[in-house]
Amino acid sequence: MRVAFAGGNGYPPEATGGVQSSTDHLARALLAQGHAPAVLAPLYGAGWFGLKARLRLKLGRSALVRDRRAGYPVYRAWFPETVVADFVAAVRPEVAVVQCHGTVPIARAFAAAGVPLVIYLRNVEFHELGGDPAALPGARFIANSAFTAQAYRERFGISATVIPPTIDRAAYTVEARGPFVTFVNPVPEKGLELALEIAALCPEIPFLFVESWLLSPAQRAALAPRLAALPNVSFERRSADMRRVLARTRVMLAPSRWAEAWGRVASEAQCSGIPVIGSARGGLPEAIGPGGVVLPHDAPAAVWAEEVRRIWSDAAAHAALSAAARAHAARPEMDPARQVAAFLAVLGEAAGRRAAA
Repeated sequence: MRVAFAGGNGYPPEATGGVQSSTDHLARALLAQGHAPAVLAPLYGAGWFGLKARLRLKLGRSALVRDRRAGYPVYRAWFPETVVADFVAAVRPEVAVVQCHGTVPIARAFAAAGVPLVIYLRNVEFHELGGDPAALPGARFIANSAFTAQAYRERFGISATVIPPTIDRAAYTVEARGPFVTFVNPVPEKGLELALEIAALCPEIPFLFVESWLLSPAQRAALAPRLAALPNVSFERRSADMRRVLARTRVMLAPSRWAEAWGRVASEAQCSGIPVIGSARGGLPEAIGPGGVVLPHDAPAAVWAEEVRRIWSDAAAHAALSAAARAHAARPEMDPARQVAAFLAVLGEAAGRRAAA
């Protein structure tokens, strides 16, 4: 099957995060089964990669630029919704999986080109959709959590198949013996302020703050003095190999402030038996399950710090949560083979529904 993934989010190396990681894993899984995935994403034009892509657009005759850095074709354009017809002509997809920013206008363009639609609901930022997804002709829907599915059911009357983010366990499984409480993605939405408070209240515990969403030079400059004031906090740029981070992590901290649709960092950590202390926001409790502790996102920092100290210092408590984390990561719902089979079943339904029409 020729499968298009499309959306208004950037794609590596220009943008990184849970959506990109999940899409890449799905694309690689499809490729391994003999399918032909391709991605349509916006071009940001920043950095060395972006500069070369911009030059290729200027010198070429197409509004699209293609690369195969990921092992499958990724097409980029300034505004994806305006080049869907060209993309379809080049790729000839049998089904389009549309997600996140600009879902509705991009999906409408695929529908106009005669391509069946599957909408992957990966967040509850309804204002980013660009319209009503329930009005898309013949679309099937996938949600990344029960929380996300319920949110779209209540808002749009949509019924979605729940398939959590697929994770390559081998890429996140290590012998975690590290000295750190790790906080991934130090941005306000993910609980930066609370994480800083917790670290300040636990000067005896080393913390590692790791970039996930690419921080701008201004963001890094603003963060640097705040981290410098906390001698127990180290900072690292985004790592292409999360095993390096997980191997040094004893506890994962996820104090998110926004309505997380899932919480991929929790699932990644649990592959290595790392307990997660996270907030009761959106689908994050689903991701954490019994393999950690869930606290109110607005609980005082002192409450969070107490839990961090307890799991950090109590060997029995840590061991119990570590075993529960491994079991939670290995549950059937997170089996990649089952997830990919369920994903392909929805795609087949979408393509079959169009053929029957």
